[in-house]
Amino acid sequence: MDPITTELAHAGKTSPFSPLLLDLEKSRITSSKVLPPMEFLFTLFDEPCFPRRELVAFTGRAKSGKTFVMSMLMALCVLHEVLSFKRNPPNTPPSTLVPCTSPPDPGSSSPTPLRVLWYDTEQSDNSTQDILKNRIMPLFGRAMGRDAPFPEDMFDIFNVRNVDRDKRESYLLAAIEHYKPDLVILDGVRDLVGDINDGTVAQELIEKLMKAAQLHGCCIVCVLHQNKSGESRDPRGWLGTELLNKAFDVFATEKLMPQRIFKLEQLYTRKYDIEQSLYFEVDEEGLPVLCDEPPMSVPTSNSEEVERPALNDDYIIHHPDGGWEMDIRKLFTDAMTGYERLTGAALCYRVKLLARIATNNLYRNCLDKAMKCGLLEKSKDNERHVIYSLKRPDTKRPVPIQTNLFQQMQDALP
Repeated sequence: MDPITTELAHAGKTSPFSPLLLDLEKSRITSSKVLPPMEFLFTLFDEPCFPRRELVAFTGRAKSGKTFVMSMLMALCVLHEVLSFKRNPPNTPPSTLVPCTSPPDPGSSSPTPLRVLWYDTEQSDNSTQDILKNRIMPLFGRAMGRDAPFPEDMFDIFNVRNVDRDKRESYLLAAIEHYKPDLVILDGVRDLVGDINDGTVAQELIEKLMKAAQLHGCCIVCVLHQNKSGESRDPRGWLGTELLNKAFDVFATEKLMPQRIFKLEQLYTRKYDIEQSLYFEVDEEGLPVLCDEPPMSVPTSNSEEVERPALNDDYIIHHPDGGWEMDIRKLFTDAMTGYERLTGAALCYRVKLLARIATNNLYRNCLDKAMKCGLLEKSKDNERHVIYSLKRPDTKRPVPIQTNLFQQMQDALP
């Protein structure tokens, strides 16, 4: 029966559903409901990131490299690859993404460029223009050749630092609707509200941004400074808490001294774990270049020295000289008790809970040690979630030579 016939057949009858329930039915999720597939703009270390119709959060202290990374992302919208980031072909589901083993020839075909809306609320007009001319455009020129024309028509850049605060939000939403960007860089989201700790305002703003991202099929990257206290690396204030709850991914930047190396890492994700951190430094031309992880950095407010008093002493090994270290074997064995395998997120939660670890820095150090000493095995499931399991002892190993020598010595005795 077609909809018109059905409606006529029920004409005059009282509907069992109220108008509110009829509206709610539009939001019902079933196994057969046809939904648009998730589409990711980029990959980092070949893991999907920056999805359309979602928010992504970026946090870090002042001068920790946040704007450097934003420049890299904007340049990536018209390039195939920038450092360890790669741009995906449009409408590519994550299950079909193939790792790229080598960068393409600059003259070869590349995915369709993405349109960028950069909404700068923090810097001066001159600083915004300087980043465009001396960072984004040179990154493009380095990859495509100095004489390659820069596609500036793909960039809609606005500096609204001197715009009245009560207009910044409406201007942004109007720009997203009109220019229809693929990627929105909101640097920074804090300047769209008067009080960063007003919970009602924070919730309303994040909901508006989520609706805009969903309606216009773009990814909105929200840049917000991290907490000052050093207790965590989460975004600042109630606005940061609301953003943390709703963002698909949360990334953090950090400047490591005295080497002056920048570090980018994923703090949280709803789906694809990116456990490898990106390290880069600035070359003589003022552009970011890949580098190795520094062997040691100056302790920060997030370091083990600050965490030590709160840690669970059951997982601390004390040394005679007063030093200490985490009991990695006991900690991860206890965390895996009762489980054959755990996702990266679940393992992180259990280890932090057991040892009372407060920061990601210390957890990642412990995880690195557990991997290096051969305690854990790492793999991925069918949906590319990172999976950990305790490494089983190799029962097929030959008998140690020391045992044979000992037996020979015993046989030689009178």
